[in-house]
Amino acid sequence: MSLPVTLATNRRILTQLRHDPRTVVLMLVMPTLLMVLLRYVFNSTAQFSAIAPALLGIFPFTIMFLITSVTTLRERTSATLERLMTLPIAKPDLLFGYALAFGLIAVAQVSIAALVSVTWLGLDVASSVWLLLLVAVLDALLGTALGLFVSAFARTEFQAIQFMPVIVLPQFLLCGLLQPRDEMGWLLSWVSDVLPLSYAVDALNHVTHSAEVDGTLVRNMAIVAGSALLALLLGAATLRRRTP
Repeated sequence: MSLPVTLATNRRILTQLRHDPRTVVLMLVMPTLLMVLLRYVFNSTAQFSAIAPALLGIFPFTIMFLITSVTTLRERTSATLERLMTLPIAKPDLLFGYALAFGLIAVAQVSIAALVSVTWLGLDVASSVWLLLLVAVLDALLGTALGLFVSAFARTEFQAIQFMPVIVLPQFLLCGLLQPRDEMGWLLSWVSDVLPLSYAVDALNHVTHSAEVDGTLVRNMAIVAGSALLALLLGAATLRRRTP
């Protein structure tokens, strides 16, 4: 890998996003709007605080997955990747450049949603708000990495969107948001244990309900970060120059 090449890719993606204000607004504002909507659907601070930590990770995860998978596919179908890969540039340089660019967007996205939730919507955080932000950002980066990975297997933007029911929805249903994971059937509980979003939700719930930074929290955060890194490496291994 080459750090200058990775940073150059990062600058190129951020420059492109700057000229696409609708996508930027979607990424930055939509999670916050969904949190506001959720707060007034429940119309109760207690109910909101019970479910908001998990959704503070799920919303950015889903949006970043969608945006990155479609954006990367568009780069390939427009032959941009083909032209770039004729240069002395490695696939990891491209993927990590994408991840860094969208990661910066994820930091801003999660920061806005978390700060609005804590300061305006009444979300009670037992631990540090900075720790809450860190876990939520890791979750958004996981969505980014998975989006980059699955984009290699799609030929059209519609096919990229079709990966959402395969990658996102099972994790949403089995992450412990709708039903505690230890109360599921043994097969679903086992599947839940191998899905990275489950550990992200566990970490977010821990941060909001306990001020203690224990081994379980560190393990959950490490699993989320490791899953994101693994997805990026797999994405680099499967990245193609163009869509056949």
